[in-house]
Amino acid sequence: MSWRIRDLMKAREEFVEDMKRGSLSHAETCRRHGISRRTGYKWLARDGSEGGAGLADRSRRPHLSPRRTAAELERRVVEIRLEHPCWGGRKIREILLRAAGPGSAVPAASTVTGILRRHGLLGGGTRAGAGAFVRFERGEPNDLWQMDFKGHFALAGGARCHPLTMLDDHSRYDLVLAACTGETRTIVQPLLEAAFRRYGLPRQILCDHGSPWGVGPGAEERPARTGLSLWLMRLGIDLIHGRPRHPQTQGKEERFHRTLAAEVLAREPVWKDLPHCQREFDRWARIYNEVRPHESLGMKTPGEHYRLSPRSYPERLPEVEGYYLDDDELRKVRSKGEITFGNRTYAVGQALAGEVVALRPGAAGCRDVYYCWRKLGTIDPARATKDKGYQNRLIEG
Repeated sequence: MSWRIRDLMKAREEFVEDMKRGSLSHAETCRRHGISRRTGYKWLARDGSEGGAGLADRSRRPHLSPRRTAAELERRVVEIRLEHPCWGGRKIREILLRAAGPGSAVPAASTVTGILRRHGLLGGGTRAGAGAFVRFERGEPNDLWQMDFKGHFALAGGARCHPLTMLDDHSRYDLVLAACTGETRTIVQPLLEAAFRRYGLPRQILCDHGSPWGVGPGAEERPARTGLSLWLMRLGIDLIHGRPRHPQTQGKEERFHRTLAAEVLAREPVWKDLPHCQREFDRWARIYNEVRPHESLGMKTPGEHYRLSPRSYPERLPEVEGYYLDDDELRKVRSKGEITFGNRTYAVGQALAGEVVALRPGAAGCRDVYYCWRKLGTIDPARATKDKGYQNRLIEG
């Protein structure tokens, strides 16, 4: 017992003794001891019912605390956090609500955060502090898919894993999460074919300027056409590119990559091989799509917002000529990626070598050049040169 507590006990005992002597009134005795009359009555009552022990301080903690989280519920919060170390109070609360059912009492997100704090489980989430940005979102599933490679990482045997990811812009649904050996068309195209067979065709796919969908000289200013992009055109899919050096254009992919890094990549100290990576990717993708609450979706899951595309994948690739009009002039692209018009040579892209393009009459003697349904650019004879061996460029737009 500290000196302060002993002094308080002694003062209360002296007050009771003075009151028992009866030489002074209750009010005067309280005044001399520096306490209120109400406090004086309290100590007299406790002494009368409990004796000297009643003058000791009592705990102010209530016998019942309706706001205190039940032990079982608190244990469940800790279990969810240990299973998903990057989930915060709002996501964990949503999981509790789903399990409890409508009308059940579930603690607020701030209470869940308090439980995590008491157990030392805060921290270790995804990177915070990113600058504010204007959120955009397509109005329907499959209007736009976002595609990119996550930065590659080392495997135990010395090889590297290149994770390919693709999200539906509207629902954030993870369509592809594949452990790849590299970033080439021969690797990417079969994965896209599998996704198209499973989900149908999107209207557009957004990607950056990297391999294999936008490489080549000047690709940052004007994305080069590749074999993969031509294949997508034949399927009726518009491949579009984000602004150079502006990764926020693919903000949902960037955010998905940070979540993947925090919830999957950071949890495995050693990645054995690609099958090991793919098993963990598949396991987590199911959680991400069907279990993990998404704050930008009102704490619903991507799976609750996504639906299959009405455009099915054609097992036979459409013929290029089927996109052209009867009055179009057709040209086969030469091996160096060029065509001729009016005895002049025009560069249309090395990737188009061997393909057939269409020349469609434009304004003032110009010709618009098409591949499938996509306009590649315009031939303007007035701005071309006849120098031998010189390749004139198409006018973009």
